[in-house]
Amino acid sequence: MRRRTFLHHAARGIAAGLASHIFSPRILALPALNRKFSAADSVTLGRTGLVTSRLAMGTGTVGSGHTSHQSALGVEGLSRLLLNGYDQGLRFFDAADSYGSHPHVAEALQHVDRSKVTVLTKSWARNPKEMQADIDRFRRELHVEYIDVFLMHCLTEGDWTTRYRPVMDVLEEAKHKGVIRAHGCSCHSIEALRAAAASPWVDVDLVRINPAGAHMDADPDTVVGVIRQMKSAGKAVIGMKILGQGELRDRQDEALKFALGLNLLDAFTIGAESIAEQNDLLRRISAAA
Repeated sequence: MRRRTFLHHAARGIAAGLASHIFSPRILALPALNRKFSAADSVTLGRTGLVTSRLAMGTGTVGSGHTSHQSALGVEGLSRLLLNGYDQGLRFFDAADSYGSHPHVAEALQHVDRSKVTVLTKSWARNPKEMQADIDRFRRELHVEYIDVFLMHCLTEGDWTTRYRPVMDVLEEAKHKGVIRAHGCSCHSIEALRAAAASPWVDVDLVRINPAGAHMDADPDTVVGVIRQMKSAGKAVIGMKILGQGELRDRQDEALKFALGLNLLDAFTIGAESIAEQNDLLRRISAAA
């Protein structure tokens, strides 16, 4: 990454981090869960036609600069973690270029039925040439012919749907050719999130949501209101930061019940850092009701 680009991304990350602590860390009233859930439940992502598991295995709880807590486990360690989840019915691998997790996901994919796995990844590209290069490179790194969900990563600008329209066109063309199956974005400001909700281009929204407002774009009530707009437009909504980037580790059950009880998330992604942690997470989701 060029130094100027790195500094730009770092500055935005710091700003997002500071903003995340404006909101109170209180836990909102939890909804009553009237049915059982499983991390391996089969769900459909909006109108994309993609069917996958309720829980996506995140590979970047904290990730930047082509490394993350998960990719630091090494190719063998993280691929073993992904395969442990696969053996328990998880069919959703959540990667990103900035996490450096493509080789790890590629290794895991060599040992499973690719057609049964939804692969999501994300690009920082902000011009068409870079985005096309990323699409081609990501497919090589993942050893796949197509990518199921391809997202523009960490958008912050309220006018991103006009500012980056040429980049969006590249992804739209890739979808038309079958190189990717759905496109969308992850947002790191409430202005960008609202723009995503209003854009018919967005197939999939990756949204930061938890009951404490930790590492989110606004307070939970505000974000839930935007998610409702997304759902009413038929978009797929995937929750992230469900455990507030680890800040809610000691309140996991409350956070999971909140995410499940919203009845607005098609799926959500959480990054475990060990097989024991992953198995505990699966148990907690099953026990949530």
